[in-house]
Amino acid sequence: MERRAAEFVWRTGGVLDQRRLEAVTGAGSAGAVRAAVLAHRTPEGGFAYGIEPDVKGPAAQPLSAMGAVEILAEAGALDESTGVAVCEWMARHAAPGGGVPDLLASIAAYPRPPWVAPTPQDQGGLLTTARTVGLLRGAGVAHPWLEAATAWCRGRIDALEATHPYEVFSVSAFLESEPDRMWADRSAERIGAIVRAGLVLLDPADTAAAVPPGYAPGEHHLACDFAPRPDSPGAAWFTGAEMRAALDARAAEQAEDGGWPIHYRRWHPGIEQQARPGFTVAALRTLRAWEGRA
Repeated sequence: MERRAAEFVWRTGGVLDQRRLEAVTGAGSAGAVRAAVLAHRTPEGGFAYGIEPDVKGPAAQPLSAMGAVEILAEAGALDESTGVAVCEWMARHAAPGGGVPDLLASIAAYPRPPWVAPTPQDQGGLLTTARTVGLLRGAGVAHPWLEAATAWCRGRIDALEATHPYEVFSVSAFLESEPDRMWADRSAERIGAIVRAGLVLLDPADTAAAVPPGYAPGEHHLACDFAPRPDSPGAAWFTGAEMRAALDARAAEQAEDGGWPIHYRRWHPGIEQQARPGFTVAALRTLRAWEGRA
């Protein structure tokens, strides 16, 4: 499985995904991943240039900065200087209260899928803010923006009654690095109940099951998406049998060419080629993390 996946990434992936593959398999270094990520940095300190496959163009976006932080964190390459620079950029674009919009108005000038559009600029986005804050805190980064954004995220999470999978991934990253463990554990239990009530496909064979509102037909999320590692907050939301079924289904998704598919809408002819190497690296990372544990 891993050999075929590596062949796929070497055949189709760009520099960033190939460096990520090396880091996952132990053949590369955190420094090499960091160099590949920083090649996407803009002059003013943000990130752009397709580091997030659905966010095109040279205009830095909060969603792209979140993606950069996530890749750096997964490789153990999120150092203080890079983290502080991200905080400085985020602070310049923060809405009142400390939350940052997911996308800035500048995204409208470049090619994008219909669901990637400027969000209200006077409102923070929990998806981008919570994940960025959680990963930066987890790496030991300190900055005044993090303090304001942390308080904002906690308020939004406390008020959360409905959500969607990608927002849950961000909330989980926030809860993982939250020092107030009593609050974090209570919040995780509440969010887990929302996930089990309709955001996760517990039976991977039930492909006719409804997807969350706004998602593409067949765009289901499995238990291992909510818990990509055994120590993820979401791991407590599922039984051992449910997690094994999810991991077996994820492994079985590997295509004949060695890569893993994308499940969201194909908004232009090249998006599969651009996105699948990253999805393949993520699948390998998850399957490796859970090997022998479920």
